[in-house]
Amino acid sequence: MLSPEELATLEATLLPARERHHLRLLAHGLRTLQAIASCDSGPLPSRQVIHHWALQQPATAADPAFAAAFSLQMESLGLQLQAIAGAEREPLALELPDLIRWTRSQADQRLAGGI
Repeated sequence: MLSPEELATLEATLLPARERHHLRLLAHGLRTLQAIASCDSGPLPSRQVIHHWALQQPATAADPAFAAAFSLQMESLGLQLQAIAGAEREPLALELPDLIRWTRSQADQRLAGGI
């Protein structure tokens, strides 16, 4: 879960609404994947680990179809984090400033007409 300080940092970016929303999703997803892996560095948890974790959560345990869909979404988000991290870092080692820098570059490209 994001701390109140991290949420304030995120909102203070003054990014356009679209990118700020994407940043929130990335940041919450990163924290969730870190919780699933029980660490804040290292490789992404496997699909099986994510799915097992989802089935253990009170909010998703009663709905296996939702747990499966959630697992796929987390896996997809993990691949995006892996792309952001690049070859030199593990995706779970990303921090909010890394996500802000990446999101800001995406916003700059979109606003310049590149995306």
